[in-house]
Order: sequence, then C-alpha cells, then structure tokens
Amino acid sequence: MPFAQIYMLEGRTEEQKKAVIEKVTQALVEAVGAPVANVRVWIHDVPKENWGIAGVSAKELGR
Repeated sequence: MPFAQIYMLEGRTEEQKKAVIEKVTQALVEAVGAPVANVRVWIHDVPKENWGIAGVSAKELGR
C-alpha cells in the first residue's frame, strides 16, 4: 500500500488539495503499479510560523 505524505504551507484551497491528491495517486499507480484503491495520500498543512527558510519563518518572509 503506497502512502505519500505531502507537507505544504497552509493556505491552499480545497480544490488545490483535491488536485494534489488525484495527481499523486495517479503518479503512484503509474510508477509502481499499485491499485488505485490501495494508494493513500496525507496532506500536512503546516502553519507558516512553523516553516523555516534560511533561518526565518515563512510568515516573516511573507510567503
């Protein structure tokens, strides 16, 4: 059972997350031949203040 974990900064729409789930699922089906029903995708919405880039939070950087 392929299991993909995706970490992204918070702020994506429900439609964008749906697209990520669909495309990652399809990529795993094609790459490893897993049945689509066996693929799991977990999106982690990370608060911008909890994501560091070059020693500064993404929130401070205006991301």
